[in-house]
Formats: sequence, structure tokens, C-alpha cells
Amino acid sequence: MAGAGKNKKGYSLGKDPVSQLQLHLLMLPGTLLILMFSIVPLFGLILAFKNYQVTEGIKGVFTSPFYGLQNFKIIFANHDFGRMLVNTLGINLIGQLVTIPVTILFALFINEIANQKIRSLVQTVTYMPHFISWVVFGGIMITLLGADGGMVNTILMKLGLTDQPIVFMAEPGFFWTVAILSNLIKELGWGTILYTAAIAGVDQALYEAAELDGAGRFKKMWYVTLPSIKGTVVIMVIFAVAGIMNNNFDQIYVFQNAFNLERSEVIDTYIYKVGLQQLQFGMAAAINIFKSVLAITLLFTANRVSNKLTDSGLF
Repeated sequence: MAGAGKNKKGYSLGKDPVSQLQLHLLMLPGTLLILMFSIVPLFGLILAFKNYQVTEGIKGVFTSPFYGLQNFKIIFANHDFGRMLVNTLGINLIGQLVTIPVTILFALFINEIANQKIRSLVQTVTYMPHFISWVVFGGIMITLLGADGGMVNTILMKLGLTDQPIVFMAEPGFFWTVAILSNLIKELGWGTILYTAAIAGVDQALYEAAELDGAGRFKKMWYVTLPSIKGTVVIMVIFAVAGIMNNNFDQIYVFQNAFNLERSEVIDTYIYKVGLQQLQFGMAAAINIFKSVLAITLLFTANRVSNKLTDSGLF
């Protein structure tokens, strides 16, 4: 009984004043970092509505004249903005249509590997590219796709699929494909983590029941595994839709050059050039507001559609 009393008392961890103080102190550094680097910088969005010049310094954030919606008008009047928007949406939309199904299939494949050592080896090998900088990984991809001795061109020529090397990185028509496939290769293993975790939580009794009904491996995947992880898939799809305006800046910046600019210039690289190279912080802030409003709209729209179609969503 005494032991039971102690165990019962253990459930009150964190409710007494001392434990509460300790927990709050543990949370304090993370809270301060979020406040300092995520919340406070949001104040800079006020520049979107001001005619701010960098020569005015920090004081100019408060004293620069009100500019209304002029920064937004300048952005939307830019004849290249539509092309950048198409590139942003195209790379992300097609990328997600390819990445999500392939990632789910790969997670199912990993789950079917019976030997734990082989499964761990496959997971480790496929996870590793995620931790490599895009500067390094992008350099490897550019080398492999190079017209001068690149492995891809060598294979294509050996197979007789082309008579001369293809300059992949200088041809705008290849940029979307290169960006999507290289990101898939780099992030495939890492993207399976949530799916494999969800699959691991599927009730084994469901598989046993399906096996008794004569279901094979693929039928168990289709009728047991996939329906059981539907909630995880829905959440990942909603996040993908909400983040459709966010390109992988590091990847695009590494692959971008003067020859493929027509298909490689996206909203994120435009913000970088306008804000940090041209020092037009007002326009950069306006573009960020446009992105944020669109992302929030897509998030709520995707969640509403998901709730109607699947009866599950984020909220």
C-alpha cells in the first residue's frame, strides 16, 4: 500500500510549485530564442507599408514616411513576378505530387524488410544525405550532371539515348526536373521517418486478421497499412499544401545560374536579391506578407477540404 501511495504521488510531478518552477526554467531558453528570432523580427513587416531607405538606419523604421500599398503595387507590376510565381508553384506542386507517394511507398518498403540489420542499414544510408549541406550535395549533383565527363551524360551516351552531352544546368527546360529529383534523392529517407513511425503503431491484430482472410503482402499494405496511417498522410499533405510557396532556397541558389534563370528564379531567391542585394527592405517585407497570407489561406483551405473528404485534419 505504501508503494502504491508513492506511485500515485509520482503522477503529480510538475504540479507542485518547485517542479513547476524547474519546468518553466527549462523552457525559458527556448522561449527566449523563439521570441528573439521569430517574434521580434515580425515587427519589421511594418516596412512593407513605409518608404524606408537603408541609409536611415534603425531610426528610419519609425520615422520613414508611410507608403501605403505602393510596395505591393511595384511588386505585382513587375513583369517577371508572374514567371517567378509560376516557377515557385510549379516546382513545389509537381515536387509534392512526386515526393509524397514515393516517400510513402519507400516507407512501406522499409517496413517489409524482415532483417533488422538490413533495415537499419537502408534507413541509415538513405537518412545520411539529409545531413549534407546543399552546397556540398548540389556540387555533387552538378558534377554528376556535367557535360564534361558527368556520369549521367556518360550513361546516356553509352545507351545511345543522346549523341552529344546534355548541358543540364544550362538548359532552362531541365531545371524543374533536376530540382525535384535531386531534392527527392536527398530527402527521401528523412521523409519516411513519420510514416515508418505511424506504420510501427498499426495494431498487429489487424494484420493477423487480414492474413486469416487470405490477404497477401500487398493486400495487407492496401487494406490495413495505408488506411491505418491515413491521419499521418493527411497531416503531411496539409503541411505540404501550406508550404507550397516555400522553395528550398539553398538548393535553388546553388543550382541557379544566368542560363537557367528563366525557370530557376523563384519567390525566395527574388526576396534575397531585392532585400539583401538591392537593400529594398520594404519590397522584401511586402513579398513576405504576400507569401504568409497565401500560405495561411492554403492551410485553412486544405484543412477544410480534408475534413470534408476524410473526416480528419489539423483542426
